[in-house]
Amino acid sequence: MTQASRLEKTAVSPKAWTMLGIGVAAQAAGTVFVSTPAFLIPLLHSEHGLSLTQAGTLAAAPTFGMVLTLVAWGAMADRFGEKWVISIGLALTTIAALAATTTDNYALLGIAFLLGGMAAASTNAASGRVVVGWFPKDRRGLAMGIRQMSQPLGVTIASLTIPTLAANVGIGSAVGLSVALNGVLALICAVALVNPPRPAARSTDIPVETINPYRSNWFLWRIHVVSALLVFPQFTLSTFGLVWLISEQGWDAAPAGLLIGISQFVGALGRIVVGIWSDRAGSRVGPLRLVAVSASAVMLAMAAAGAAPWGVPALILLLATTVSVADNGLAFTSVAEAAGPKWQGKALGAQNTGQFIAASAVGPVVGALIGAVGYPLAFAIVAAFPAAAIPLVPSRDRDISV
Repeated sequence: MTQASRLEKTAVSPKAWTMLGIGVAAQAAGTVFVSTPAFLIPLLHSEHGLSLTQAGTLAAAPTFGMVLTLVAWGAMADRFGEKWVISIGLALTTIAALAATTTDNYALLGIAFLLGGMAAASTNAASGRVVVGWFPKDRRGLAMGIRQMSQPLGVTIASLTIPTLAANVGIGSAVGLSVALNGVLALICAVALVNPPRPAARSTDIPVETINPYRSNWFLWRIHVVSALLVFPQFTLSTFGLVWLISEQGWDAAPAGLLIGISQFVGALGRIVVGIWSDRAGSRVGPLRLVAVSASAVMLAMAAAGAAPWGVPALILLLATTVSVADNGLAFTSVAEAAGPKWQGKALGAQNTGQFIAASAVGPVVGALIGAVGYPLAFAIVAAFPAAAIPLVPSRDRDISV
């Protein structure tokens, strides 16, 4: 593809943008539910008598539920289509959220959050198929970058509403927000979401899109491992960035929290920019390799930031956060294209599962590192994870989606 042809973008129908908007809203609604118990931790700990371990376990229940069902939801999307997988998943999330509003028993509350997380996983696997199905190859990077804003959007909504609702009107009312959001989006998806057109069957005896892509080559395995390694800098910064600013850089809680919020927003925009870059470059793995290099470099910069003058650590943290999340859209697009129509849902489910498992290890592993050797050396060690990902990035793209 010549540089001139790359600049001549394929037209995208208004329906495709509408489907993308519905997909983003659906996944954001599910994310609000999954994020809700994390924002209940202060109230559960200070006023309801739960230990931090108990409250943290409750907060982890939805994410654990998602890990259990991501691949299964993806397989159902491959077989039955995206529309009903997302609609039914959101409806089940609504029921679980409603159940959570009716109990004061923390064990039952944890079960409701677990079941809701299992249901909310439907949007993660299926909404990626919507993007790949409705958008042409030279616009998928942009579309997937927009789709990847779903999670920070959902977290932002939860962070702005859940603590206030819980403090003023109770935990049940706070969880009730998820009942409303997921219920409304379930109805919208059932009525308005349209499955993308399936590619025509090929005339070969064994169509390439039906072959198990995990057996035919190592491409998907390598992308999954690369993505899991790149989770470490991302979740290190999102988990420990706030406490690093407060305890190591001497910031007050309010401006530190504001900087973290700004960093997350800039990082979300960065996903779109990187997606556009991959469209123009005609490659996913080339930009992905550069992101891995950059992620290692910014974590080393974080390690050295403590010795920098005031204000410089804030800029480094902002840059590091933006770089650390830039791979998400690239990897998801690459996985969907390489898996082919018959395997996209399962492959995207596997992609999410690997990332969630890696993310669950970041807290205890990096927390122990910080406790043992301090922030600078811990950040330097984390830089080794994206560095290890660099040689694992495939040398060329694989696309059987069209």
